[in-house]
Parts: sequence; structure tokens; C-alpha cells
Amino acid sequence: MVNSSDQVYTVTAVNRMARFTLEESFPSLWVEGEISNYHHHGSGHRYFTLKDDESQLRCAMWRSSGMGLKFEPKDGLKVVARGNLTVYERGGQYQLIVNRLVPSGIGELELASRQLKEKLEKEGLFDPAHKRPLPPHPLKIGVVTSATGAVIHDIIRVVRRRNPKIDIILWPAEVQGDVAPPQLAEGVRRLNEYAGVDLIIIGRGGGSLEDLWAFNDERVVRAVYESEIPVISAVGHEVDITLTDLAADFSAATPSMAAEIVAWPLADFQTALYAFLRAIRRAAREIIAEGRNRFSELTRANVFVRPQAMLESRYQFLDNQARLLHLLSDRRFDTFRKALALQASRLEALSPLRVLARGFSVARTVPDKKVIRSIGDVAAGGRMETIVGDGSIYAVVDEIKKADDDDG
Repeated sequence: MVNSSDQVYTVTAVNRMARFTLEESFPSLWVEGEISNYHHHGSGHRYFTLKDDESQLRCAMWRSSGMGLKFEPKDGLKVVARGNLTVYERGGQYQLIVNRLVPSGIGELELASRQLKEKLEKEGLFDPAHKRPLPPHPLKIGVVTSATGAVIHDIIRVVRRRNPKIDIILWPAEVQGDVAPPQLAEGVRRLNEYAGVDLIIIGRGGGSLEDLWAFNDERVVRAVYESEIPVISAVGHEVDITLTDLAADFSAATPSMAAEIVAWPLADFQTALYAFLRAIRRAAREIIAEGRNRFSELTRANVFVRPQAMLESRYQFLDNQARLLHLLSDRRFDTFRKALALQASRLEALSPLRVLARGFSVARTVPDKKVIRSIGDVAAGGRMETIVGDGSIYAVVDEIKKADDDDG
């Protein structure tokens, strides 16, 4: 039974007292554990549990604190979290409000770089097939770097020494700090829009991973990958490999080396050009000499010494052809004439007049001149014509007699 002197608390009051006690006793502490049940809410807040072999602790990281994260937490990742212990009054659960989260055993930036590299590698941003060859003789080079650093002065010095004819277009950008990534990415994009730029160098001098972090930023890496102009990445020294190095068409160990690569030596080019011109002149002289010799041989040929000889041979050829044509024509005509005479004699032998001359005659009715082939073709009293070899005889039919009738 509750005594009247006993103080009775509400659940809310108990939870609130517990919250105040925890917050006063543990204003800030570091906790190491493995992340589980990680959830990144649409509001931007992050909720997860830190656990070890024996216990677990619920954690919350508000959006404002999580905006500074360089990597993305995930289940199974061992981290060290700094925050304040408190009680979630409505649920009656105590939790750690995290304001700083770093990987355990590996640097935050290194982990973030590994995660981004894995992501972009899957998208093909580092695929060697995408890399383009550098132009052999660029005349205008774009450079994205600090306007006050040593890098641009080194590049100008090397380029001017090797080839003063090459133009250098500088797009000034910060190379360190939070403002560096958008400026570097903007420089690559703007130089792509600048007419006549043959190649782009993006880079800075050496430094720590923190100093070089802008060149591991996703915005810069994507700008380099999407560039339509070949890009050389010249970041730090050879041991400092950034994601921009992997996305670029070529990676130089230092900015000075990049300048050595792109600044083709003008003196060597002029020497090669002069040698090429000398070779052309030699070849031209040989061609001219050969042509002269050939022309001399041609002028000594008979066609040039006595050109009418060609016409004479053609005249003789035509005469021979004409004689041959006449001979063939005469023979063909004689053959046709004999054949025609033979056909004429045959036609004459078959002529009706020749038949009549041998004592035969032809009888026709008068006046329609139809040949009489039968006694039925005429009638008694009708007129008829008898054609003989030397003329015609006209008569009137007196009597018609069939071949089988008696003579009497």
C-alpha cells in the first residue's frame, strides 16, 4: 500500500529525470562499436545501433550533424561515435545522440574515397576503353588550377621552354577546401565550351589526403569523365593517386611532367620539318631528272624525228583495206549475179507462156475471165476465150459434152 508520505512520479517524469541524469553525467563521450540496423531516413536523420560482443546501444544522428560525413555508414562497419547520452522520453529508451562519426581503424576520408571509387568503378568511369589518346601537337592548352600557386608557374615555365608557340588558357580555381570541388568541376566544363582548346590539365601540388580531397570529389571526377576534350590529371606526386587520376585520359605524376608531355618540342619539330622538306626536294629532283630522261628518249623516237612516217603507214594501211574491200565486193557481186541468173532460168521454165508455146492453151469465160476447169463452168450459148501461145481466140459455146458420152 502506498503511504501518504511517499512521492508518486508519472512515467514521463521518471523518463525526464533519467534523461537529465544521463545528460549531466555524460555530457560527451566516445563509443566504439559495429553498426547494425542502419537506416537513413528521408528527413536526413540517421538511426542505427552500435553493438559489441555483449551489448548494444541505440543511436541517432540528426541531419545537421550527418551533412559533414565524408563516407556513407552501413551495417557491419566498425566506427567510433562521439555524442551525448540521453533518454527518448516517449519510448523510455536511452540512446546516444551522435554528432561525430569516424571509421575505426581507417581514416574517414580514406573510407569515403574507397566507397566512392567502388561506386564510380561500377558505373564505368574508370574504364580504359573510355580513355582517348592525347593530341600529338596541341596548340592551345587549358589549365584548371590555382592562379596563385606554384603549379601554374611550373606549367608556364616548362611549356615556354619547350614550345613558346603553345597558348595557355588558365581557369583559376581553389584546389583545397569546400569551395574547391565546384570550382574545379566548373573549370573543366567551361574549358570544354572555349573554342580551340585541344587539351586540359587539371591539378595541384602534393599534400596530405585532406589537402588532395577535392580531387576525390564526385563532382570533379564526373566533370573529368564527361569532358569532350582529353584531360590530363596532374595531382600531387606519384604516390598520391586520386579518383580524378583514374577518370582522366592520362595521369601525370606532377604538373611539370604534364607540361613536358603536352609541350611538344618546337625545335625538334622544326628539325623534322626541315628534314621532311629536304626529302621532298630530293624526291622532286629525282622525278624531274627521270622525266627529262624520258622526254629525251621520246624525242629521239621515230615519231618525233620523222612524224610523217606514221601518216604514211596509215595511208598504206587504208589503201590495202580499200583494195581488199573492192576485191571482196566484186566477188560477192559475181556470186549474186550467177545465183540470180539461175533463179531466173528456173522461173522462166515455170512460166505459163513457155507452157503455152509448147501447144497448151487456157480457156476463160467472157466477160468475167474466170478460168474454165470444168464443163460446169460454161453453158451452151455462152462466150469464152481461148488463150494460145501467140494470142487469144473468142468463140460461142455450141455444145457441151461430158467425157464419158458416146461420140454419136
